[in-house]
Parts: sequence; structure tokens; C-alpha cells
Amino acid sequence: MKDKTIVITGASSGIGLVTGEYLAAKGYKVYGLSRRAAEDSPINFIACDVTDKAQVAAAFEKIGDDIYAVINNAGIGIGGPVEYASPEDVQRIIDVNIIGIVNVCQAAIPRLRKSKGKIINIGSVAGDLIIPFQTFYSLTKAAAHVLTQGLAMELKPFGIKATTVLPGDTKTSFTANRRTNLAGDEVYKDRIERSIARMEKDERSGKDPVTVARVIYKVLKRRRPPLKVTVGFEYKLLVFLNRLLPQKLVNGIIYRLYGGEK
Repeated sequence: MKDKTIVITGASSGIGLVTGEYLAAKGYKVYGLSRRAAEDSPINFIACDVTDKAQVAAAFEKIGDDIYAVINNAGIGIGGPVEYASPEDVQRIIDVNIIGIVNVCQAAIPRLRKSKGKIINIGSVAGDLIIPFQTFYSLTKAAAHVLTQGLAMELKPFGIKATTVLPGDTKTSFTANRRTNLAGDEVYKDRIERSIARMEKDERSGKDPVTVARVIYKVLKRRRPPLKVTVGFEYKLLVFLNRLLPQKLVNGIIYRLYGGEK
């Protein structure tokens, strides 16, 4: 694997850091595009804000042309009702979670054509199972897979494969870093706070991020990786049932779990 270079965004913490270090241990040369670097890490960090197209282009110039795969992992979350979301928060999550992927893919694709490499976009089970008061996060993660589907078709003649990896609840600093807006909670009768508290409790007791790293590694190793892969049997079952059951029933179940009603 020493001749295979991987670029991963959001590599300074959480799933990105664990995945980068896991792949480095497997022999890949890993570059991390992050606004800050992690200490004592085998990842080669390059300071980069993925929402800035010029910064992304400059980072790829430093890496060079020998790139086997890019892993679009950088992401943020905002919690709160759609009604009270600020334009700044909405724009920020779209910029990081969607435009960031576009910027990286545009810089990487000419290089991936040479290596017939892979694009791995980190989505979320929340992109399939929409959670109230996390609607914008679900929106961007659903969009990430739409982007993956389009890329897979556009890039197929070049031998480039595209996959979305869908983690479920994962124990990382993402929970603490989520921007939460409780504005309007009195109108929603405390449902916002209860819903977000339930969601954060699930995340804190979630899977170790190394489980995601192992799935990403398997995708990298496969000649014909799937278009979408969900991490963990229970989440695979939930995603399957979401496709099988009537949408109104699924919404009703999620509402009872996360709608926040007493």
C-alpha cells in the first residue's frame, strides 16, 4: 500500500482522525486536509478549509498527482427547528457538508482519472432516516449520497468508483461540537431540547469510530465497491426497513422517538 496515497478531509478529530491513522497503519500514505492538525499522528496534515476552493486547489498541488482515493469526511451539525434556523447556520452547514465535497472532488478527479481511484463520501444513516430538529444535517447527508450517485455515473468510463459510507450513532467529539439552537423551544413546548438530548445520548453511547474506519478500508480494497454501505448490522436493518415500510409509518416511529413529546 506504500504507493497508494489517500486524502481525507476533517482528519483532525473523530471519524476522520481514526480513519486516517487506521489507514496509515495499513500502509497507505495519508494526507489530512483540516483547519488544524492533530498531534503525534502519522497523518500528513495540510491546513485547509474545504469551503474555500482556492485553498483546496493549493492543498492538492502540495500533494501532487499520485492520489488513489479521497475520503470526504469533513462535516458539521446544527440542531434546532427549521423555523428558527439562522441564515448563517444554514449556509455554513451547506458550505461544509456539500460545497466542501464538490470542491475536493473537482480538485481530485483529474488525478483520480490517472489512478482509476475511488471517491468515498461520508454520509449518515440520518440522511435516510430523517430526524426532527436535525433536519438540515439530514438534508446535507442525503445530498451527499445524491452527489455520490451522480459522480458514479459520470466517472464510470474513467474507472473511478464512488461510494457513500453511512455511519449511525458514533462516539466522537461531533456531539459536543454541534451548534444547537433552542430558539422557539417554548413554542415547541420543550420538544427541541428533549429531542436533541435524546439524540446526543444515543451518540455518546454509539459505536467506536474505528468501526467506520474498518468499513472504509474494505471499500478501498474492493475492486467493485458498493454505491452505498451502512456501518453496523442494526443500522443496515433500519435502513432496509425504511425502504420496505410505508414512509408515514417510519415517520411516526421516528416522531415517537425523537419528536420530543412527553
